[in-house]
Amino acid sequence: MRILIIGGTSFMGPVVVRLLHEQGHQVTVFHRGKTQAELPTGVREVIGNRRPLTAATHELQQIQPEIVLDMIPATEQDALEIMDTFRGKAQRIVAISSQDVYQAFGRVNKQEAGPADPRTITEDSPLREHLFPHRGLDVGDNEEMKSLQHDYEKILVERVIMGDAALPGTILRLPMVYGPRDLQHRLFVHLKRMDDKRPVILLDEAIAQWRWTHGYVENVAAAIALAVTDERAKGRIYNVGEPFAFTMTEWIAKIGAAAEWHGKILVMASERLPESLREDINGQQDIVVDSTRIRQELGYKEPVDIDEAIQRTIAWERAHPPASINPKEFNYEAEDTVISKVP
Repeated sequence: MRILIIGGTSFMGPVVVRLLHEQGHQVTVFHRGKTQAELPTGVREVIGNRRPLTAATHELQQIQPEIVLDMIPATEQDALEIMDTFRGKAQRIVAISSQDVYQAFGRVNKQEAGPADPRTITEDSPLREHLFPHRGLDVGDNEEMKSLQHDYEKILVERVIMGDAALPGTILRLPMVYGPRDLQHRLFVHLKRMDDKRPVILLDEAIAQWRWTHGYVENVAAAIALAVTDERAKGRIYNVGEPFAFTMTEWIAKIGAAAEWHGKILVMASERLPESLREDINGQQDIVVDSTRIRQELGYKEPVDIDEAIQRTIAWERAHPPASINPKEFNYEAEDTVISKVP
């Protein structure tokens, strides 16, 4: 099968590329050339800018892909361009979306009104009514990021991809993904304290019992590769994520056990914590997602179990700490002052 991947050089992208290449598919990766990735020998690379995709239309159409996997559609315009480019040229578009499309996400971020909904989220659960959830957030001086952030909306991406009768689509709604090459270093904030032998990790009570479905990068990549290659995924939307969701307390404890940390987690009211440890979210609203559909329809199963996944992530985080660490996030003096006042 001829597969064209838009993006595919950062975080989970190279894992998806490797899986598809190992299965014997003819894989081409279209990317900007700014991220160095170790792609398998035989994978073709085409360098160009995603925005606008129309600048590379002729070259991409010459690849004659059967399936186009878009790893990075962020805006409605992104989706419109990929459909216009490959309508009549490809058999199907597979687009990576996010579980931030759900109403529950909007309630967590306090952008959607209404009480917390305790139900597990399925592909048919309500979506956000408030569009463009990241507008106004501080992204520093990165002009490209500011522009993308202003127009980012996976709900609109999904509408375009799934709304074209001439070119079928598949949508994968991803969870909070962790693992090697994670640019956000999601485990680092906890692991650093553990490796610094902090006897106590403080946790805001606002999120102590909050749950959010996770997914290990290799497992998520396996789900993506499956949806790309299985014709039964045509016209379908799939949640991807682990079949269990830890509370934040349980998640930190799980990391601690794998890191051989022997301290304790101390849950405290927000107002008693240093400002850097206070969480401004609605922790009453969980984001617990049901991934039954992809398991039943496509036979998906995680190739890596949770304990191995955490161990691999810890090993990578220790070997590749963030290039820049904000000292305000690790103000141990302030934390010790709080801890000393606990009876």
